[in-house]
Amino acid sequence: MPQNVSFMDSALTSKQTERFRLGISLFFLMIVWLFVGQIGDGMPGNTLLMAAAVIGGYMALNIGANDVANNVGPAVGSGALSLGGAILLAAIFEASGSLIAGGDVVSTIKKGIINPASFTDVQTFVWLMTAALLAGALWLNLATWMGAPVSTTHSIVGGVLGAGIAAGGWGVANWGVMGAIVASWVISPVLGGLIAAFFLYVIKQTVLYQPNMVAAARKIVPWVVSVMAWAFGTYLMLKGVKHIIKVDFMGAALVGLGFAVVVFFGMRVLIRRRAATMTNGEEGVNGLFTWPLIFAAALLSFAHGANDVANAIGPLAAINEALTHGAVATAASIPLWVMMVGAIGLALGLTLFGPRLIKTVGSEITELDKTRAFCIALSAAITVIIASQLGLPVSSTHIALGGVFGVGFLREYLKRSYASQLHKMVENHEPEDRDRLEDFLARFREATVEEMAVMLKTAKKSKSEVPLSKKERKRLKKIYQEELVKRSQLVRIAAAWIITVPASALMAAILFFTIRGMMVG
Repeated sequence: MPQNVSFMDSALTSKQTERFRLGISLFFLMIVWLFVGQIGDGMPGNTLLMAAAVIGGYMALNIGANDVANNVGPAVGSGALSLGGAILLAAIFEASGSLIAGGDVVSTIKKGIINPASFTDVQTFVWLMTAALLAGALWLNLATWMGAPVSTTHSIVGGVLGAGIAAGGWGVANWGVMGAIVASWVISPVLGGLIAAFFLYVIKQTVLYQPNMVAAARKIVPWVVSVMAWAFGTYLMLKGVKHIIKVDFMGAALVGLGFAVVVFFGMRVLIRRRAATMTNGEEGVNGLFTWPLIFAAALLSFAHGANDVANAIGPLAAINEALTHGAVATAASIPLWVMMVGAIGLALGLTLFGPRLIKTVGSEITELDKTRAFCIALSAAITVIIASQLGLPVSSTHIALGGVFGVGFLREYLKRSYASQLHKMVENHEPEDRDRLEDFLARFREATVEEMAVMLKTAKKSKSEVPLSKKERKRLKKIYQEELVKRSQLVRIAAAWIITVPASALMAAILFFTIRGMMVG
Protein backbone atom coordinates (compact mmCIF):
# COMPACT_ATOMS: atom_id res chain seq x y z
CA MET A 1 0.00 0.00 0.00
CA PRO A 2 1.28 3.51 -0.74
CA GLN A 3 2.74 5.41 2.18
CA ASN A 4 1.18 8.76 1.28
CA VAL A 5 -2.39 7.99 2.33
CA SER A 6 -4.83 10.65 1.13
CA PHE A 7 -7.50 12.28 3.27
CA MET A 8 -10.18 10.32 1.41
CA ASP A 9 -8.37 7.02 2.01
CA SER A 10 -7.99 7.86 5.68
CA ALA A 11 -11.68 8.74 6.01
CA LEU A 12 -12.72 5.48 4.36
CA THR A 13 -10.77 3.37 6.84
CA SER A 14 -10.91 5.46 10.02
CA LYS A 15 -12.62 3.93 13.04
CA GLN A 16 -13.93 7.40 13.92
CA THR A 17 -16.21 7.29 10.87
CA GLU A 18 -17.66 3.86 11.75
CA ARG A 19 -20.84 5.33 13.26
CA PHE A 20 -21.24 7.61 10.26
CA ARG A 21 -21.03 4.61 7.90
CA LEU A 22 -23.58 2.67 9.95
CA GLY A 23 -25.83 5.73 10.02
CA ILE A 24 -25.73 6.11 6.23
CA SER A 25 -26.57 2.40 5.81
CA LEU A 26 -29.54 2.61 8.19
CA PHE A 27 -30.75 5.77 6.43
CA PHE A 28 -30.61 3.95 3.06
CA LEU A 29 -32.60 1.00 4.45
CA MET A 30 -35.16 3.36 6.02
CA ILE A 31 -35.64 5.10 2.65
CA VAL A 32 -36.17 1.68 1.02
CA TRP A 33 -38.78 0.80 3.69
CA LEU A 34 -40.70 4.05 3.22
CA PHE A 35 -40.48 4.03 -0.58
CA VAL A 36 -41.73 0.44 -0.97
CA GLY A 37 -44.46 1.13 1.57
CA GLN A 38 -45.61 4.03 -0.59
CA ILE A 39 -45.60 2.23 -3.97
CA GLY A 40 -47.18 -0.94 -2.53
CA ASP A 41 -49.84 0.82 -0.50
CA GLY A 42 -53.01 -1.29 -0.45
CA MET A 43 -51.35 -4.37 -1.95
CA PRO A 44 -51.89 -7.67 -0.07
CA GLY A 45 -48.76 -8.54 1.92
CA ASN A 46 -47.32 -5.04 1.55
CA THR A 47 -45.64 -5.13 4.97
CA LEU A 48 -43.88 -8.38 4.05
CA LEU A 49 -42.73 -6.83 0.75
CA MET A 50 -41.38 -3.79 2.65
CA ALA A 51 -39.44 -6.08 4.99
CA ALA A 52 -38.13 -8.13 2.04
CA ALA A 53 -37.03 -4.93 0.26
CA VAL A 54 -35.07 -3.81 3.34
CA ILE A 55 -33.42 -7.25 3.55
CA GLY A 56 -32.64 -7.06 -0.20
CA GLY A 57 -31.02 -3.65 0.35
CA TYR A 58 -29.06 -5.09 3.28
CA MET A 59 -27.90 -7.98 1.06
CA ALA A 60 -26.81 -5.52 -1.65
CA LEU A 61 -24.81 -3.52 0.91
CA ASN A 62 -23.01 -6.68 1.97
CA ILE A 63 -22.31 -7.80 -1.61
CA GLY A 64 -20.72 -4.41 -2.28
CA ALA A 65 -18.70 -4.60 0.93
CA ASN A 66 -17.37 -8.11 0.31
CA ASP A 67 -17.17 -8.69 -3.44
CA VAL A 68 -15.68 -5.37 -4.55
CA ALA A 69 -12.29 -6.43 -3.17
CA ASN A 70 -11.95 -9.04 -5.91
CA ASN A 71 -12.21 -6.44 -8.65
CA VAL A 72 -10.06 -3.60 -7.31
CA GLY A 73 -8.00 -5.14 -4.48
CA PRO A 74 -4.99 -6.11 -6.64
CA ALA A 75 -4.97 -2.69 -8.38
CA VAL A 76 -4.95 -0.94 -4.98
CA GLY A 77 -2.35 -3.29 -3.48
CA SER A 78 -0.01 -2.69 -6.42
CA GLY A 79 -0.37 1.10 -6.25
CA ALA A 80 -2.08 1.46 -9.65
CA LEU A 81 -5.08 3.00 -7.88
CA SER A 82 -5.45 4.75 -4.54
CA LEU A 83 -8.08 3.34 -2.19
CA GLY A 84 -10.32 6.34 -2.72
CA GLY A 85 -9.89 6.22 -6.49
CA ALA A 86 -10.67 2.50 -6.54
CA ILE A 87 -13.82 3.00 -4.45
CA LEU A 88 -15.04 5.79 -6.74
CA LEU A 89 -14.28 3.84 -9.92
CA ALA A 90 -15.89 0.63 -8.60
CA ALA A 91 -18.99 2.45 -7.32
CA ILE A 92 -19.62 4.04 -10.73
CA PHE A 93 -19.03 0.86 -12.74
CA GLU A 94 -20.81 -1.51 -10.32
CA ALA A 95 -23.94 0.68 -10.38
CA SER A 96 -23.67 1.13 -14.17
CA GLY A 97 -23.37 -2.62 -14.70
CA SER A 98 -26.40 -3.24 -12.49
CA LEU A 99 -28.64 -0.65 -14.17
CA ILE A 100 -27.45 -0.92 -17.79
CA ALA A 101 -26.76 -4.63 -18.11
CA GLY A 102 -28.46 -6.24 -15.10
CA GLY A 103 -31.37 -7.47 -17.22
CA ASP A 104 -35.13 -7.20 -16.86
CA VAL A 105 -35.85 -10.82 -15.90
CA VAL A 106 -34.13 -12.88 -13.22
CA SER A 107 -34.27 -16.54 -12.22
CA THR A 108 -36.12 -16.85 -8.92
CA ILE A 109 -34.35 -20.07 -7.89
CA LYS A 110 -30.62 -19.35 -8.03
CA LYS A 111 -28.66 -22.02 -9.95
CA GLY A 112 -31.67 -24.40 -9.95
CA ILE A 113 -30.70 -25.79 -6.55
CA ILE A 114 -34.30 -26.47 -5.46
CA ASN A 115 -37.34 -27.46 -7.49
CA PRO A 116 -39.87 -24.58 -7.66
CA ALA A 117 -42.66 -27.03 -8.54
CA SER A 118 -42.44 -28.28 -4.95
CA PHE A 119 -43.86 -24.98 -3.69
CA THR A 120 -47.42 -24.16 -4.68
CA ASP A 121 -48.23 -22.19 -1.54
CA VAL A 122 -47.30 -18.55 -2.14
CA GLN A 123 -46.94 -17.75 1.57
CA THR A 124 -44.46 -20.56 2.13
CA PHE A 125 -42.45 -19.50 -0.93
CA VAL A 126 -42.29 -15.88 0.24
CA TRP A 127 -41.13 -16.95 3.71
CA LEU A 128 -38.54 -19.25 2.11
CA MET A 129 -37.05 -16.53 -0.10
CA THR A 130 -37.09 -13.95 2.71
CA ALA A 131 -35.23 -16.36 5.02
CA ALA A 132 -32.71 -17.19 2.25
CA LEU A 133 -32.03 -13.52 1.51
CA LEU A 134 -31.58 -12.59 5.18
CA ALA A 135 -29.33 -15.61 5.87
CA GLY A 136 -27.10 -14.80 2.88
CA ALA A 137 -26.82 -11.18 3.98
CA LEU A 138 -26.03 -12.07 7.61
CA TRP A 139 -23.32 -14.53 6.57
CA LEU A 140 -21.73 -11.96 4.22
CA ASN A 141 -21.83 -9.36 6.99
CA LEU A 142 -20.07 -11.77 9.38
CA ALA A 143 -17.46 -12.73 6.74
CA THR A 144 -16.75 -9.06 5.94
CA TRP A 145 -16.35 -8.29 9.65
CA MET A 146 -13.86 -11.19 9.90
CA GLY A 147 -11.99 -9.89 6.84
CA ALA A 148 -12.71 -13.05 4.81
CA PRO A 149 -13.65 -12.62 1.11
CA VAL A 150 -16.34 -15.24 0.38
CA SER A 151 -18.60 -16.03 -2.57
CA THR A 152 -21.82 -13.99 -2.51
CA THR A 153 -23.33 -16.47 -4.97
CA HIS A 154 -22.59 -19.36 -2.63
CA SER A 155 -24.04 -17.36 0.27
CA ILE A 156 -27.44 -17.01 -1.42
CA VAL A 157 -27.24 -20.57 -2.79
CA GLY A 158 -26.78 -21.86 0.76
CA GLY A 159 -29.65 -19.68 1.96
CA VAL A 160 -32.07 -20.96 -0.68
CA LEU A 161 -30.96 -24.55 -0.07
CA GLY A 162 -31.39 -24.37 3.73
CA ALA A 163 -34.74 -22.56 3.64
CA GLY A 164 -35.95 -24.85 0.82
CA ILE A 165 -35.16 -27.99 2.79
CA ALA A 166 -36.79 -26.50 5.90
CA ALA A 167 -39.93 -25.72 3.90
CA GLY A 168 -40.22 -28.80 1.70
CA GLY A 169 -37.89 -31.51 3.01
CA TRP A 170 -34.66 -33.01 1.66
CA GLY A 171 -36.28 -34.09 -1.60
CA VAL A 172 -36.66 -30.54 -2.96
CA ALA A 173 -32.88 -30.07 -3.32
CA ASN A 174 -31.06 -30.74 -6.57
CA TRP A 175 -28.03 -32.55 -5.16
CA GLY A 176 -26.36 -32.88 -8.57
CA VAL A 177 -26.19 -29.08 -8.85
CA MET A 178 -24.95 -28.85 -5.27
CA GLY A 179 -22.19 -31.35 -6.07
CA ALA A 180 -21.02 -29.16 -8.94
CA ILE A 181 -21.01 -26.12 -6.64
CA VAL A 182 -18.91 -28.00 -4.07
CA ALA A 183 -16.50 -28.99 -6.87
CA SER A 184 -16.14 -25.30 -7.75
CA TRP A 185 -14.58 -24.67 -4.32
CA VAL A 186 -11.51 -26.42 -5.73
CA ILE A 187 -11.88 -25.69 -9.46
CA SER A 188 -12.19 -21.88 -9.16
CA PRO A 189 -9.13 -21.03 -7.05
CA VAL A 190 -6.88 -23.68 -8.60
CA LEU A 191 -7.70 -22.60 -12.16
CA GLY A 192 -7.36 -18.91 -11.28
CA GLY A 193 -4.07 -19.52 -9.47
CA LEU A 194 -2.52 -21.61 -12.23
CA ILE A 195 -3.40 -19.12 -14.98
CA ALA A 196 -2.16 -16.12 -12.96
CA ALA A 197 1.08 -17.93 -12.07
CA PHE A 198 1.60 -18.99 -15.70
CA PHE A 199 1.40 -15.42 -17.04
CA LEU A 200 3.61 -14.06 -14.26
CA TYR A 201 6.21 -16.74 -15.02
CA VAL A 202 6.11 -15.87 -18.73
CA ILE A 203 6.60 -12.14 -17.99
CA LYS A 204 9.46 -12.88 -15.59
CA GLN A 205 11.27 -15.18 -18.01
CA THR A 206 10.79 -13.06 -21.12
CA VAL A 207 11.12 -9.55 -19.62
CA LEU A 208 12.16 -9.26 -15.96
CA TYR A 209 15.01 -11.79 -16.14
CA GLN A 210 16.48 -10.29 -19.32
CA PRO A 211 19.62 -8.10 -19.17
CA ASN A 212 17.92 -5.39 -21.27
CA MET A 213 14.40 -5.19 -19.79
CA VAL A 214 13.42 -2.16 -21.88
CA ALA A 215 14.13 -3.96 -25.18
CA ALA A 216 12.38 -7.10 -23.91
CA ALA A 217 9.35 -5.06 -22.76
CA ARG A 218 9.05 -3.47 -26.22
CA LYS A 219 8.68 -6.96 -27.71
CA ILE A 220 6.64 -8.81 -25.09
CA VAL A 221 4.41 -6.34 -23.16
CA PRO A 222 2.22 -5.34 -26.17
CA TRP A 223 1.43 -9.03 -26.69
CA VAL A 224 0.49 -9.82 -23.07
CA VAL A 225 -1.61 -6.65 -22.74
CA SER A 226 -3.33 -7.60 -26.02
CA VAL A 227 -4.16 -11.02 -24.55
CA MET A 228 -5.78 -9.15 -21.67
CA ALA A 229 -7.72 -6.94 -24.10
CA TRP A 230 -8.97 -10.04 -25.93
CA ALA A 231 -9.95 -11.72 -22.65
CA PHE A 232 -11.80 -8.68 -21.33
CA GLY A 233 -13.51 -7.95 -24.65
CA THR A 234 -14.74 -11.54 -24.80
CA TYR A 235 -15.63 -11.58 -21.08
CA LEU A 236 -17.63 -8.37 -21.38
CA MET A 237 -19.62 -9.70 -24.34
CA LEU A 238 -20.32 -13.07 -22.68
CA LYS A 239 -21.02 -11.84 -19.14
CA GLY A 240 -21.14 -8.06 -18.95
CA VAL A 241 -23.75 -7.24 -21.62
CA LYS A 242 -25.43 -10.64 -22.07
CA HIS A 243 -28.84 -9.16 -21.15
CA ILE A 244 -28.47 -6.44 -23.82
CA ILE A 245 -26.65 -8.24 -26.65
CA LYS A 246 -26.85 -12.00 -27.16
CA VAL A 247 -23.74 -13.40 -28.82
CA ASP A 248 -22.22 -16.86 -29.00
CA PHE A 249 -18.65 -17.57 -27.99
CA MET A 250 -17.24 -17.09 -31.50
CA GLY A 251 -18.93 -13.70 -31.84
CA ALA A 252 -17.66 -12.61 -28.43
CA ALA A 253 -14.15 -13.85 -29.24
CA LEU A 254 -14.12 -11.84 -32.48
CA VAL A 255 -15.15 -8.67 -30.63
CA GLY A 256 -12.37 -9.40 -28.15
CA LEU A 257 -9.93 -9.87 -31.01
CA GLY A 258 -10.87 -6.43 -32.37
CA PHE A 259 -10.07 -4.89 -28.96
CA ALA A 260 -6.80 -6.82 -28.86
CA VAL A 261 -5.60 -5.50 -32.25
CA VAL A 262 -6.30 -1.88 -31.26
CA VAL A 263 -4.58 -2.30 -27.90
CA PHE A 264 -1.56 -4.05 -29.44
CA PHE A 265 -0.71 -1.12 -31.71
CA GLY A 266 -1.53 1.41 -28.97
CA MET A 267 0.84 -0.31 -26.52
CA ARG A 268 3.63 -0.48 -29.13
CA VAL A 269 3.42 3.28 -29.63
CA LEU A 270 3.26 3.94 -25.87
CA ILE A 271 6.30 1.78 -25.06
CA ARG A 272 8.30 3.22 -27.95
CA ARG A 273 7.70 6.71 -26.54
CA ARG A 274 8.55 5.70 -22.98
CA ALA A 275 11.57 3.57 -23.84
CA ALA A 276 13.93 6.56 -23.95
CA THR A 277 13.13 7.57 -20.35
CA MET A 278 12.22 4.15 -18.92
CA THR A 279 14.53 2.71 -16.27
CA ASN A 280 16.07 -0.67 -17.08
CA GLY A 281 14.51 -2.42 -14.08
CA GLU A 282 11.32 -3.87 -12.65
CA GLU A 283 10.03 -0.42 -11.70
CA GLY A 284 10.12 0.73 -15.31
CA VAL A 285 8.33 -2.40 -16.58
CA ASN A 286 5.78 -2.17 -13.77
CA GLY A 287 4.79 1.32 -14.90
CA LEU A 288 3.59 -0.07 -18.24
CA PHE A 289 0.78 -1.99 -16.51
CA THR A 290 -0.84 0.94 -14.67
CA TRP A 291 -3.51 1.81 -17.24
CA PRO A 292 -4.29 -1.82 -18.17
CA LEU A 293 -4.92 -2.45 -14.45
CA ILE A 294 -7.25 0.55 -14.13
CA PHE A 295 -9.26 -0.58 -17.16
CA ALA A 296 -9.35 -4.13 -15.78
CA ALA A 297 -10.73 -2.91 -12.44
CA ALA A 298 -13.42 -0.89 -14.23
CA LEU A 299 -14.48 -3.74 -16.54
CA LEU A 300 -14.48 -6.33 -13.74
CA SER A 301 -16.67 -4.00 -11.65
CA PHE A 302 -19.08 -3.45 -14.55
CA ALA A 303 -19.41 -7.19 -15.22
CA HIS A 304 -19.77 -7.90 -11.50
CA GLY A 305 -22.56 -5.34 -11.16
CA ALA A 306 -24.36 -6.85 -14.17
CA ASN A 307 -24.09 -10.41 -12.83
CA ASP A 308 -24.01 -10.43 -9.04
CA VAL A 309 -26.71 -7.81 -8.44
CA ALA A 310 -29.05 -10.77 -9.07
CA ASN A 311 -27.89 -12.28 -5.76
CA ALA A 312 -29.59 -9.39 -3.97
CA ILE A 313 -32.53 -8.65 -6.23
CA GLY A 314 -33.33 -12.18 -7.47
CA PRO A 315 -35.04 -13.30 -4.27
CA LEU A 316 -36.58 -9.82 -3.85
CA ALA A 317 -37.96 -9.92 -7.41
CA ALA A 318 -39.34 -13.41 -6.70
CA ILE A 319 -41.08 -12.20 -3.55
CA ASN A 320 -42.51 -9.17 -5.39
CA GLU A 321 -43.75 -11.42 -8.23
CA ALA A 322 -45.38 -13.88 -5.82
CA LEU A 323 -47.13 -11.20 -3.75
CA THR A 324 -48.22 -9.17 -6.80
CA HIS A 325 -49.58 -12.06 -8.92
CA GLY A 326 -50.31 -14.61 -6.21
CA ALA A 327 -48.28 -17.38 -7.87
CA VAL A 328 -44.82 -18.95 -7.67
CA ALA A 329 -42.78 -18.28 -10.84
CA THR A 330 -39.48 -19.73 -12.03
CA ALA A 331 -38.53 -16.35 -13.54
CA ALA A 332 -39.59 -12.89 -12.42
CA SER A 333 -39.56 -9.48 -14.07
CA ILE A 334 -37.48 -6.86 -12.29
CA PRO A 335 -39.29 -3.59 -11.56
CA LEU A 336 -37.11 -0.47 -11.74
CA TRP A 337 -37.38 0.09 -7.98
CA VAL A 338 -36.01 -3.41 -7.29
CA MET A 339 -33.06 -2.78 -9.62
CA MET A 340 -32.41 0.58 -7.94
CA VAL A 341 -32.34 -1.05 -4.49
CA GLY A 342 -29.70 -3.48 -5.79
CA ALA A 343 -27.59 -0.94 -7.68
CA ILE A 344 -27.56 1.74 -4.98
CA GLY A 345 -27.00 -0.87 -2.26
CA LEU A 346 -23.98 -2.31 -4.12
CA ALA A 347 -22.42 1.12 -4.61
CA LEU A 348 -23.07 2.20 -1.01
CA GLY A 349 -21.80 -1.07 0.46
CA LEU A 350 -18.49 -0.94 -1.36
CA THR A 351 -18.04 2.77 -0.55
CA LEU A 352 -18.80 2.44 3.15
CA PHE A 353 -17.46 -1.00 4.03
CA GLY A 354 -15.36 -2.19 1.05
CA PRO A 355 -11.95 -0.86 2.19
CA ARG A 356 -11.46 -3.58 4.82
CA LEU A 357 -11.43 -6.43 2.30
CA ILE A 358 -9.70 -4.38 -0.39
CA LYS A 359 -6.74 -4.17 2.01
CA THR A 360 -6.96 -7.92 2.71
CA VAL A 361 -6.90 -8.89 -0.97
CA GLY A 362 -4.50 -6.15 -2.05
CA SER A 363 -1.79 -6.31 0.59
CA GLU A 364 -2.41 -8.77 3.43
CA ILE A 365 -2.04 -12.08 1.53
CA THR A 366 1.09 -11.43 -0.53
CA GLU A 367 2.94 -8.35 -1.72
CA LEU A 368 1.63 -7.20 -5.09
CA ASP A 369 3.27 -5.02 -7.71
CA LYS A 370 1.63 -3.99 -10.97
CA THR A 371 2.98 -6.97 -12.92
CA ARG A 372 1.52 -9.46 -10.41
CA ALA A 373 -1.78 -7.56 -10.18
CA PHE A 374 -2.01 -7.55 -13.99
CA CYS A 375 -1.65 -11.34 -14.06
CA ILE A 376 -4.39 -11.74 -11.43
CA ALA A 377 -6.82 -9.55 -13.40
CA LEU A 378 -6.01 -11.36 -16.64
CA SER A 379 -6.51 -14.71 -14.90
CA ALA A 380 -9.95 -13.66 -13.64
CA ALA A 381 -11.25 -12.95 -17.15
CA ILE A 382 -9.69 -16.02 -18.81
CA THR A 383 -10.88 -18.38 -16.06
CA VAL A 384 -14.48 -17.18 -16.35
CA ILE A 385 -14.35 -17.63 -20.14
CA ILE A 386 -12.96 -21.19 -19.85
CA ALA A 387 -15.44 -22.12 -17.12
CA SER A 388 -18.39 -20.71 -19.08
CA GLN A 389 -17.49 -22.75 -22.15
CA LEU A 390 -17.03 -25.93 -20.09
CA GLY A 391 -20.21 -25.34 -18.09
CA LEU A 392 -18.31 -25.24 -14.78
CA PRO A 393 -19.96 -23.34 -11.89
CA VAL A 394 -17.14 -21.08 -10.70
CA SER A 395 -17.03 -18.21 -8.24
CA SER A 396 -15.46 -14.88 -9.23
CA THR A 397 -14.37 -14.44 -5.61
CA HIS A 398 -12.59 -17.80 -5.57
CA ILE A 399 -10.95 -17.08 -8.94
CA ALA A 400 -9.59 -13.70 -7.85
CA LEU A 401 -8.30 -15.01 -4.53
CA GLY A 402 -6.85 -18.06 -6.29
CA GLY A 403 -4.97 -15.68 -8.58
CA VAL A 404 -3.54 -13.77 -5.59
CA PHE A 405 -2.39 -17.00 -3.94
CA GLY A 406 -1.10 -18.31 -7.28
CA VAL A 407 1.27 -15.39 -7.86
CA GLY A 408 2.32 -15.54 -4.20
CA PHE A 409 3.24 -19.21 -4.36
CA LEU A 410 5.07 -18.68 -7.65
CA ARG A 411 7.12 -15.97 -5.95
CA GLU A 412 8.02 -18.45 -3.22
CA TYR A 413 9.04 -21.02 -5.79
CA LEU A 414 11.20 -18.54 -7.66
CA LYS A 415 12.74 -17.28 -4.44
CA ARG A 416 13.84 -20.82 -3.74
CA SER A 417 15.05 -21.47 -7.25
CA TYR A 418 18.56 -20.60 -8.36
CA ALA A 419 17.24 -18.74 -11.39
CA SER A 420 15.93 -15.77 -9.46
CA GLN A 421 18.56 -15.97 -6.71
CA LEU A 422 21.44 -15.79 -9.15
CA HIS A 423 19.77 -13.18 -11.32
CA LYS A 424 19.42 -10.85 -8.32
CA MET A 425 23.01 -11.55 -7.33
CA VAL A 426 24.33 -10.48 -10.72
CA GLU A 427 22.22 -7.29 -10.61
CA ASN A 428 23.93 -6.19 -7.37
CA HIS A 429 27.38 -6.04 -8.98
CA GLU A 430 29.07 -3.46 -11.16
CA PRO A 431 28.95 -4.06 -14.94
CA GLU A 432 32.68 -4.88 -15.10
CA ASP A 433 32.21 -7.74 -12.60
CA ARG A 434 29.06 -9.20 -14.13
CA ASP A 435 30.67 -11.19 -16.97
CA ARG A 436 33.01 -13.04 -14.63
CA LEU A 437 30.21 -13.62 -12.11
CA GLU A 438 27.76 -14.88 -14.73
CA ASP A 439 30.33 -17.40 -15.96
CA PHE A 440 30.87 -18.61 -12.37
CA LEU A 441 27.13 -18.86 -11.63
CA ALA A 442 26.45 -20.69 -14.89
CA ARG A 443 28.97 -23.37 -13.85
CA PHE A 444 27.58 -23.32 -10.29
CA ARG A 445 24.06 -24.17 -11.55
CA GLU A 446 25.33 -27.29 -13.33
CA ALA A 447 27.58 -28.49 -10.49
CA THR A 448 26.92 -31.30 -8.06
CA VAL A 449 26.58 -30.49 -4.35
CA GLU A 450 30.19 -31.57 -3.73
CA GLU A 451 31.44 -29.47 -6.64
CA MET A 452 29.47 -26.47 -5.36
CA ALA A 453 31.28 -26.69 -2.01
CA VAL A 454 34.67 -26.69 -3.76
CA MET A 455 33.68 -23.78 -5.99
CA LEU A 456 32.57 -21.68 -3.01
CA LYS A 457 35.86 -22.34 -1.18
CA THR A 458 37.78 -21.29 -4.29
CA ALA A 459 35.61 -18.16 -4.61
CA LYS A 460 36.42 -17.25 -1.00
CA LYS A 461 40.17 -17.45 -1.66
CA SER A 462 40.18 -15.65 -5.02
CA LYS A 463 37.78 -12.69 -4.63
CA SER A 464 39.42 -10.85 -7.51
CA GLU A 465 38.43 -13.63 -9.92
CA VAL A 466 34.96 -14.31 -8.46
CA PRO A 467 33.54 -11.09 -6.94
CA LEU A 468 31.23 -12.70 -4.33
CA SER A 469 30.70 -11.13 -0.92
CA LYS A 470 30.57 -13.23 2.26
CA LYS A 471 26.80 -12.69 2.41
CA GLU A 472 26.35 -13.91 -1.17
CA ARG A 473 28.43 -17.02 -0.54
CA LYS A 474 26.28 -17.85 2.48
CA ARG A 475 23.21 -17.29 0.35
CA LEU A 476 24.40 -19.80 -2.22
CA LYS A 477 25.02 -22.38 0.50
CA LYS A 478 21.50 -22.19 1.78
CA ILE A 479 18.40 -23.33 -0.09
CA TYR A 480 15.64 -21.62 1.87
CA GLN A 481 11.96 -20.94 1.74
CA GLU A 482 10.82 -17.40 2.28
CA GLU A 483 7.13 -17.34 3.20
CA LEU A 484 5.73 -14.81 0.75
CA VAL A 485 2.13 -16.02 1.15
CA LYS A 486 0.67 -15.59 4.61
CA ARG A 487 -0.49 -19.06 5.62
CA SER A 488 -2.81 -17.72 8.31
CA GLN A 489 -4.78 -15.82 5.64
CA LEU A 490 -4.88 -18.90 3.41
CA VAL A 491 -6.30 -21.10 6.20
CA ARG A 492 -8.85 -18.49 7.32
CA ILE A 493 -10.13 -17.73 3.83
CA ALA A 494 -10.28 -21.42 2.80
CA ALA A 495 -12.21 -22.24 5.97
CA ALA A 496 -14.68 -19.42 5.25
CA TRP A 497 -15.19 -20.72 1.69
CA ILE A 498 -15.88 -24.26 2.87
CA ILE A 499 -18.44 -23.29 5.50
CA THR A 500 -20.23 -20.60 3.43
CA VAL A 501 -22.94 -22.87 1.99
CA PRO A 502 -23.61 -24.92 5.16
CA ALA A 503 -23.46 -21.83 7.40
CA SER A 504 -25.90 -19.79 5.32
CA ALA A 505 -28.10 -22.89 4.84
CA LEU A 506 -28.33 -23.48 8.60
CA MET A 507 -29.09 -19.80 9.23
CA ALA A 508 -31.79 -19.83 6.54
CA ALA A 509 -33.46 -22.94 7.97
CA ILE A 510 -33.60 -21.37 11.44
CA LEU A 511 -34.88 -18.08 10.01
CA PHE A 512 -37.55 -19.86 7.94
CA PHE A 513 -38.97 -21.59 11.02
CA THR A 514 -38.77 -18.30 12.93
CA ILE A 515 -40.59 -16.33 10.21
CA ARG A 516 -43.23 -19.04 9.77
CA GLY A 517 -43.78 -19.18 13.54
CA MET A 518 -44.20 -15.39 13.71
CA MET A 519 -46.56 -15.22 10.72
CA VAL A 520 -48.68 -18.23 11.67
CA GLY A 521 -48.69 -17.35 15.37
